[in-house]
Amino acid sequence: MSGIYIHIPFCRKRCHYCDFFKSTDISQKARLLEGLKRELQSRAPELDSEVIHTIYFGGGTPSVLLIDELKDLISTINEHYQVAKDAEITLEANPDDLSQAILSALKQIGFNRLSMGVQSFSESDLQLMNRRHGVMQAIQSVKWAKKAGFSNISIDLIYGLPNQTIEEWERNVRIAVELDVEHISAYNLTYHEGTVFYDRLKKGLLKELPDELSLQQFEMMIQILKEAGFEHYEISNFCKPGLYSRHNTSYWKSQKYLGIGPSAHSYDLVSRRWNVSSISRYLDGLENDQSYFESEILSEQDKYNDCIITGLRTIWGISEDMIQSTFSPKYFTHFQKSKEAYLKSGHLVCTSGKVCINDAGLFISDKIMADFMVVESS
Repeated sequence: MSGIYIHIPFCRKRCHYCDFFKSTDISQKARLLEGLKRELQSRAPELDSEVIHTIYFGGGTPSVLLIDELKDLISTINEHYQVAKDAEITLEANPDDLSQAILSALKQIGFNRLSMGVQSFSESDLQLMNRRHGVMQAIQSVKWAKKAGFSNISIDLIYGLPNQTIEEWERNVRIAVELDVEHISAYNLTYHEGTVFYDRLKKGLLKELPDELSLQQFEMMIQILKEAGFEHYEISNFCKPGLYSRHNTSYWKSQKYLGIGPSAHSYDLVSRRWNVSSISRYLDGLENDQSYFESEILSEQDKYNDCIITGLRTIWGISEDMIQSTFSPKYFTHFQKSKEAYLKSGHLVCTSGKVCINDAGLFISDKIMADFMVVESS
């Protein structure tokens, strides 16, 4: 099972929390689209014998593209790759880009999953984050998407915002449940260096929500969503039974994926590759047959650490047998030692040889994964 990720680095407006590679200058859009098609065509041999099961348009804001532009990219993929008939094809979208007509057109050209950047159902939160849409636009977009025939809709939410009360966050979660979406991704606000929020935090203009309050919000969300029938299948992701993101799950299960576009990453089980985080350098490289990416061959330590980072964060966990059979004895010894410590502390469970982080360990998952990783030189 393989996937293709296409990075569309354009946004109409820069959100105050976001550190993803993007640009509000869309003057190079036409040139970029040609570059994306060129990269798709030139890299097709890398997945020559693979069936593509997931295609994901991320960003940035892919919904800034016109229907014909998206259709052209999908046609290029179908022309050069073997795409499964039931492939999951996802578009990340902002609610204010979505009209009923646009949603119907997206469905017609092949998209069968939407990931909407809602972030909050509070007008004040949306203004604080510098989002372009309003609450009613978000709600209406979900309803229009259902009417257009989308039966796999995901929405993103952010908790732990400055001054966000537990009651305000509960309202967000309950509105999401009432909208009857199939998937919810919820992220604790992180103050990334280089963002407006980070600068304001350092200047004392924003105050970070205490960890204990963010933990309360996280735990309350888990409870509400479980009661509503959602599966908590990854630290930040919840879905109706079986409707997990197949594309993101392929990352967590260490399957091959091809990353197309500036800043996009690829993985082929042996090496990682990442495109330069610059539109102009990316395009100059493609157009002049020059390098526009870097790559590295993964060591055994790299592969073990990747396994930890991707596996522990899901309900599928990590198989002890797999660790023992795949890696050198020192890695299995380290794995077992780390496992025993967190089993005793009550932050892990081990069932039928599968090691998973439990609810008690979710909020300290970064520390748990760090302790499982091997940092010595191989």
